[in-house]
Amino acid sequence: MSIVEVNNLKKKFRKFEVLEDITFSVNAGEISGFIGPNGAGKSTTIRTLLGMIKASDGKAKIFGKDVWKDRREIHKRISYVPGDVALWHNLSGGEIIDIFMKLHGSGNKEKRNTLINRFELDPKKKAKSYSTGNKQKVALISALSVDSDLYIFDEPSSGLDPLMETIFQEEVEKLKKEGKAILLSSHILSEVERLADKIIIIRKGKIVESGSLDDMHHLTRSIVTLESNNDVSELSSLDGVHDFKQENKSTTFSVDNEHMNKILYETSKLDVKKFEVAPPKLEDVFIRYYER
Repeated sequence: MSIVEVNNLKKKFRKFEVLEDITFSVNAGEISGFIGPNGAGKSTTIRTLLGMIKASDGKAKIFGKDVWKDRREIHKRISYVPGDVALWHNLSGGEIIDIFMKLHGSGNKEKRNTLINRFELDPKKKAKSYSTGNKQKVALISALSVDSDLYIFDEPSSGLDPLMETIFQEEVEKLKKEGKAILLSSHILSEVERLADKIIIIRKGKIVESGSLDDMHHLTRSIVTLESNNDVSELSSLDGVHDFKQENKSTTFSVDNEHMNKILYETSKLDVKKFEVAPPKLEDVFIRYYER
């Protein structure tokens, strides 16, 4: 079931078009990764979905409701975590979490306490004494402690150490299993690669690619590592071979996937001692697309 539906969304600030024909959807029980460099339009898209900014044209609906006209009703069923968290300095972390839970109206105190322990947050400290990472923990705990149908995370791991990133990822996977819809905007590509069922790439205000990582194989190259007692330098001249490097008996190169059969055929003629193929990573997709 589609929770978020965005069709030909546009946003202009005076004559400058920030978003141009943005179209994508987010389904229940699905994690959609939303990636792009700084200034690509990720946060503007999210703020439009939240009803903080009015679109110039196009349609955006959440739960079948217009994100601008029905934003108050929509907000009752969503949780949102921004990348740059601002808190009330003179309140403690625990007090702030309780306020957000009360505002939302569907908080779970038992889950709140479990999350505080998991994220190793001291809820008694004043917010003004918190590090960036601890401020982010307050926002995450607040969002995860309430029962929502849609969770929007905009750079949620900002300031978190690797252990806390892992805990956050585990909590997001739990939400998916519960059938929740998640829109995850992150600059940590390994995080998106691990979590996302679908990836949406935005560039200069346009969606340039979307689908699963498997769907994007036409943009990717696999990495081949082989060891042989023979001279393998002739492989470098084959179609689809890139970044050919030799060091002693070890050779590495990248291959366009459509040429993999030819590579396998040619290497079968050699005295190969080791042959490994590493699947393409989201980082490779992202960098290669932007290089194009």
